[in-house]
Amino acid sequence: MLIPAPSWLNAGDNAWQLTAATIVGLQSVPGLVILYGGIVKKKWAVNSAFMALYAFAAVLVAWVLWAYNMSFGPELTTFLGHPGPIISSVLEEGRATIPAAASGMPGLAFPMATMVFFQFVFAAITLIILAGSLLGRMNFRAWMVFVPIWLTVVYTVGAFSLWGGGWLGSLGVADFSGGYVIHLAAGVSGFTAAAMIGPRLQRDRESFLPNSVLVTLAGAGILWLGWDGFNGGDPYFANADAAAAILNTNIATAVALLTWTIFDTTFFKKPSVLGAVNGMISGLVAITPAAGYVNGWGAIIIGVCAGIIPWLSMNWLGKKAFMRKVDDTLGVFHTHAVAGLLGGILTGILADPRMLEWVGTGKAAPGVSYTGWAYGDFHQVVLQLIGAGFIIAWNVVGTVIILKVISLFIPLRMSDEDLLIGDDAAHGEEAYALQGDGERRPVLGD
Repeated sequence: MLIPAPSWLNAGDNAWQLTAATIVGLQSVPGLVILYGGIVKKKWAVNSAFMALYAFAAVLVAWVLWAYNMSFGPELTTFLGHPGPIISSVLEEGRATIPAAASGMPGLAFPMATMVFFQFVFAAITLIILAGSLLGRMNFRAWMVFVPIWLTVVYTVGAFSLWGGGWLGSLGVADFSGGYVIHLAAGVSGFTAAAMIGPRLQRDRESFLPNSVLVTLAGAGILWLGWDGFNGGDPYFANADAAAAILNTNIATAVALLTWTIFDTTFFKKPSVLGAVNGMISGLVAITPAAGYVNGWGAIIIGVCAGIIPWLSMNWLGKKAFMRKVDDTLGVFHTHAVAGLLGGILTGILADPRMLEWVGTGKAAPGVSYTGWAYGDFHQVVLQLIGAGFIIAWNVVGTVIILKVISLFIPLRMSDEDLLIGDDAAHGEEAYALQGDGERRPVLGD
């Protein structure tokens, strides 16, 4: 049976938004699932991949039952929306809306259900990125509880404050697609959680070689191309800025990867595949808050900076004694927190007001276009620093409180005996039918 579409629905915009959401989802499942499964040592492959898979499912259920409205629903406070289910109202509400509509922006050309799904995949990948700091020792039961609580207490506040009509967005802080809401938040919370949970076993910290570099690269490739939906979907229309955001994303990522590789080759005498992956991720993260706000030259500058600053953070600052006390398994602090903060500040410098304009008018769209310091407005840099400061403070405090409460009921860290074994102890499963580190081997009489 053919059902006519409402007059406000644009089939192209709706198709693109659903496609963008789906490829962002693919960044998590299977992208980060197999990247995590491949980049850790063999005995942690299943546990690491399962942490990502579990988070994807748990976030979706919490998202439709209460967290979407806390992030994008009617205002409860300037930090938060009213909690409540969205699952029954997506059809009743029909056309999706965003808070910017109050300033004269045209309504969205796709249904509410599309908006809910699109924003879900962003929320899900935030928890999965955070997990990268905790691989190789967090109690899975504690992770099961942590995911929905962190989403509710921490993520929703950042999302509403910047994107849902809250105080940071109203103030003028720019975050095109999640440099602050997603990456800075995940990096800071992951580092905080890693400090509280404690390090991996010393033998794992000293030797944590990937069980499959090729699997890691497959996950990295899905992550890179999936970012086209990550940044290309955030104009909310299949328009020229979506195309510019996608091109900028790939330019910055390629430049960052090459810059990181040059630094590895210069200082360590060998180009590293895993180093290139870190450079790729840093470039993707750094361009995220700026993707639709900067021109091509801005993307190149961001790529160069993303290949240098996070490299220095990981390979110089990260090796200092005070940083080594915190066991951030995959260096999420460097590739996400540092890169996200860097991208946010560079947005304040490089945002080109000509990138976004009213449809057909040639005039900048107020509340949507931003003018960076390079184009005459230093105040945008100040606003970016205010936004970063709030996100950092909220994530540290929120994460500490959540883990303190969980630790009263569930151990945050696996026992040392289970840490020696790994996947088999945690799940009774192993990634490969091969003998190796962590496998329980039969003894005489078994």
